[in-house]
Amino acid sequence: MCLAVPGKVVAIDDSSDPLTGLVDFGGVRKQACLEYVSDVRVGEYVIVHVGFALQRLDEESALASLKLFEELGLLEEEFGDAWEQAAQEAGGAAVAEPQDSGSETR
Repeated sequence: MCLAVPGKVVAIDDSSDPLTGLVDFGGVRKQACLEYVSDVRVGEYVIVHVGFALQRLDEESALASLKLFEELGLLEEEFGDAWEQAAQEAGGAAVAEPQDSGSETR
């Protein structure tokens, strides 16, 4: 699933072209393109979809959305370890341990 997730802008790289910044999504920090909200400031919240900040969001709405996303497990789904998720969905460990066939000479 691909979500538009609210995040807090924690840093802006004014020298980048296009404009980018570091956005915190409830503890997970990712780079995002800020070109569509170029007048955003550090500390403000934005909605990010596929790496692009699309619009500003007030803090109250952002925090409520992040809390709900976390309760539903959507933050882990969106930002978690892809290999771990695949292993869980497959019902096994990410790396299989070698099996002891019992035929080895000891």
